[in-house]
Amino acid sequence: MDGARLAASRPARALAAALLSLALLSACGGSGREPSGAPSRTGTPVGTPSRTSPDPTSPASARPPVSAPASATAAPRPVRAAVYFLHEGRLSAAPRTVTGPATAAAALRALLAGPNGVERGHDRVTAIPSGTALRSLAVRDRVATVDLSGRYDDAPGASADARLAQVVFTATRFPGVERVRFRVDGGPAVGLGPAAGGRPLGRGDFEDLSPGVLVESPLLGETVAAPLRVHGTANTFEAEFRLRVSDGSGRTVADVRVAASSGSGTRGTFDVTVPYRAAGGPGPGTLTAYVLSAEDGHRVVLDTVPLTLAR
Repeated sequence: MDGARLAASRPARALAAALLSLALLSACGGSGREPSGAPSRTGTPVGTPSRTSPDPTSPASARPPVSAPASATAAPRPVRAAVYFLHEGRLSAAPRTVTGPATAAAALRALLAGPNGVERGHDRVTAIPSGTALRSLAVRDRVATVDLSGRYDDAPGASADARLAQVVFTATRFPGVERVRFRVDGGPAVGLGPAAGGRPLGRGDFEDLSPGVLVESPLLGETVAAPLRVHGTANTFEAEFRLRVSDGSGRTVADVRVAASSGSGTRGTFDVTVPYRAAGGPGPGTLTAYVLSAEDGHRVVLDTVPLTLAR
């Protein structure tokens, strides 16, 4: 009897268990998923963003903006250049700061603008007519073709050679240029002496306009410090000359003998360091290149460069 009752109760218990499971599933939404906020199998609450996958719309997790390459945003670098004016009928270098990428063209435009007030105060002049404009500049095989406006060929009484030399020396200051071919208003340079035939011209074509010693550095008005490095070209007897540094009062603070790489009709180069000692604070000074006369030993000045001497 008891066994019969036990057997009869087993289906009832099974049915009760099934009904209980159905009730629990209904309470969880009937989907079989874990309730929101309950621990998931990975330990992360369902509906909580993963730390490894930030919300792309969140300002805190937004990617920083991509920066442009430095080369694309960097300002053009200033380049120290030189332009060539005339001092007592000979070529003389003066400093200019130009910006790239077309630095040679910028230097030529600075030349065409003429000497500034300081340079005029030190007797630097130009043979290039005011108002001359650079139309174009192209460099190929180390030859620069310079096309200038018609004003360049319109200067009665001025020396065509001097005008040409100023442009040639300014352009060939850049290592990629050895010679210059001239054009005027897009056509041949008809009235410009040695440039009329279209032959490219170099510095050697203007030896008669170059001083016996041409100082290429330091340049007019620059501030220098001891020891002073001086370099340039020279064409003097037996390639020898002297460099003198004087202060604002005219007192000699250095005087050295220099030997260029060649001379006596052949222009050579020189690069020397001149120690000097000047008393007081920074002030004006002058670098003078000279030779001693073979007749009576007096000083023959070949070039002067006004400077500011740092002590």
